[in-house]
Amino acid sequence: MPEQPAITSSELGVLWLTYQEKTMILRILEYFIEKADDKQAKKIMTNLHAEIDVYVGKITEIFKSEGAAIPIGFTAEDVNKEVPKLYDNGFDIMFVRLLKEISMGLHTLNINMAYREDIVMLFKELTAITQAYYNACTQYLIETGLLARSPYVSMPRSAEFVKEKDYLSGMNPLTKLGKKRTLNAVEVAYVYHAIEGNVTGLQMITGFGQCAHNSDVKKFFAKGAELSKSVVKEMGETFLEDGIQVPATSGGNATRSTVAPFSDKLMMYCTSMFCSFSMGGNALGTAFSLRNDLAAKMSVFNKDTFEYAHEGAKLMIKNGWMEEPPQMEERKKLMEG
Repeated sequence: MPEQPAITSSELGVLWLTYQEKTMILRILEYFIEKADDKQAKKIMTNLHAEIDVYVGKITEIFKSEGAAIPIGFTAEDVNKEVPKLYDNGFDIMFVRLLKEISMGLHTLNINMAYREDIVMLFKELTAITQAYYNACTQYLIETGLLARSPYVSMPRSAEFVKEKDYLSGMNPLTKLGKKRTLNAVEVAYVYHAIEGNVTGLQMITGFGQCAHNSDVKKFFAKGAELSKSVVKEMGETFLEDGIQVPATSGGNATRSTVAPFSDKLMMYCTSMFCSFSMGGNALGTAFSLRNDLAAKMSVFNKDTFEYAHEGAKLMIKNGWMEEPPQMEERKKLMEG
């Protein structure tokens, strides 16, 4: 059996990112577990915490065996479990569900950048865990009536092919005369996904804005709330133009508490991760939406989200909250001595 090779730069990078994400999720879960008033929700989160903690340990051991510095990530200093509830009415599981949705995408990307078998298996196992808990959260929310489903549609009676180029239209003058075609089921899926994600994101960032310590961070979260509102509003209007009702949930709202359960650093990192997730979803929506007005709207949302995320990155750097990923060697400096 040949000696196990050292980890590559890409493996180091994705393990580092996973450590950041998982330690953040552990801190969030610790607060929500402490405040949970529903036994089933508490069990889901407690079991998930136990499973994630094991893999944080596995990543730590890989770093140690490779002689790599252990990242700081997020620690007990980033959570205060003793403060009042910041969210109510099922938001904990709604939030965890969205975190698991993000994790599924990240693990799929990460496994494609891993080569060593133990690291490939680590991401394979994390993917299975993430999918299981995403489903557990989804079923819990459906059973409790806290998760709205996307719109229903009449089932197609035959397979059809597109016959006219107007199928792609949506931004020409004829649209004002009622020539814009109705949304297809694929487009509805991506539009609704954008609405659903931004509704939860809006609830999250509203709570963050209420309790952030730094005044610039509070302003940043207020700006993010307006950005989420604009996406929900415009995508909702797209549905209503076609006579499609926008499903809504009564679940998950911020309380009146202004006491922070999380550090500004953690809340900023979490918001940054949600921005990345949103940009990825919008990019897919743009790619699979054949009506050009939808593609244009999602491109604008991506531009606005990117600019917002960039503003957040500068704010994190200013306050010393952005942990630096492992760097490649500075060859020019080494050669210059």
